[in-house]
Amino acid sequence: MSEPKTRRDLNREARRETIVATAREAFLDHGYAATSMSTIATQLGGSKGTLWAYFPSKEDLFSAVLDDVTSNFRQSLEDALRPGRDCATTLLDFLERFQAKLLHPDSIRLHRLIVGEGGRFPEIGRIFYARGPQIVIEQLSLYLRGRMDAGDLRADDPVQAAMHLLLLAQTQQNLRLWGVVGMPAPDEAHRQAARALDLFTRAYGANVTP
Repeated sequence: MSEPKTRRDLNREARRETIVATAREAFLDHGYAATSMSTIATQLGGSKGTLWAYFPSKEDLFSAVLDDVTSNFRQSLEDALRPGRDCATTLLDFLERFQAKLLHPDSIRLHRLIVGEGGRFPEIGRIFYARGPQIVIEQLSLYLRGRMDAGDLRADDPVQAAMHLLLLAQTQQNLRLWGVVGMPAPDEAHRQAARALDLFTRAYGANVTP
């Protein structure tokens, strides 16, 4: 049993959350290059020394921001893949949650940041991948492996299958990134998810031969 948190612990956690929230808006509004530790410290009303006591570098702070951005999303996808439901229902739920997050304004801002600045700062792409796409692929491939073993899906490489399904779910992302379309209405989002699942099933259904 863990020890109860002291007031000092709670204050430190609250301070850390404030730093991460401030940094999140700074990164999404101004980009990675234009956001400095000094700027964030000024916005917080403290010194760089205080900020560095929590985060030794901008990379560490950016990693914390990505953890904050993706933590609830990862939990949501894990819930979508919970056992006890048939494969089609589970994957449709997963696709709808995944698409909703992918097309959310904050996700679009983050993807623009990664794509726009990843060439000059390759570390941000690696950080993003480790805290976002890689975990999603691992969660989904583990589920698909189980469905393949159970005979619900054709036996194949579950990691490749997961990547194929995720790509099918991203058909609207570029249009959102380019500002061509807005968030789809709920009924349209459902149709897009169902279409992605239909195409995936045509490729990986139990009765499909390679």
